[in-house]
Amino acid sequence: MSKPELIIGNKNYSSWSLRPWLAFKVAGIEFDETMVRLFENDWDHHKAKLPSGTVPVLKHEGMMIWETLAILEYMAETWPEAKLWPEDKHARATARSISNEMHAGFPEVRANMPMNIRSYYPGRGRGSGEDASLINRDIRRIEEVWTDMRDEFGKGGDFLFGDFTIADAMFAPIVSRFTTYDVRLNGICRRYMDAILALPAMIEWSDAARAEPWTIKEDEIDFVEGVWKED
Repeated sequence: MSKPELIIGNKNYSSWSLRPWLAFKVAGIEFDETMVRLFENDWDHHKAKLPSGTVPVLKHEGMMIWETLAILEYMAETWPEAKLWPEDKHARATARSISNEMHAGFPEVRANMPMNIRSYYPGRGRGSGEDASLINRDIRRIEEVWTDMRDEFGKGGDFLFGDFTIADAMFAPIVSRFTTYDVRLNGICRRYMDAILALPAMIEWSDAARAEPWTIKEDEIDFVEGVWKED
């Protein structure tokens, strides 16, 4: 079997790229990595060659697979020995449910707390008025999901379903966001976040993100909150 190639964006900002990259690394599947700098230099050139004009994209055996969950499902099918979904039918169905909820949901957290690994903004990204209520609703739902999964399925390990699965890959960028903005959660969720952050692959990605010199102003909290000032 040929080695897959994963096309990703900037590690500091590209939350969708982190998900399959982390799954590949934790599963021990060898792959080639190609990073394209989002919205800079020859981005339009790269974008035109990507099926949906976005990253990540997986190239493997003459195919191009795009959209994060599709990539992760392809990985689970192609490398079943990696056990990227839980073996138990109930757990597997639940893991798929929360992974799809993450894929389609939590718009307020994603819009107001952009992933920015090299920064620390305690208390920021929480909005005001109705926006604050909507953001807090997303946070509380994420806390509920993590708590319920750890209570019902996670007793055999440190992750949502015990061992690391696609569900953990899907929520890893939220762990990063909650770290950047210092979102306070219950003890179960705090320990889960610590487990994600302690993964060698997560440390590798985060170290590389901090070393990147590029800035995407649209993904900086000052820009999101409308206080960005050009130099």
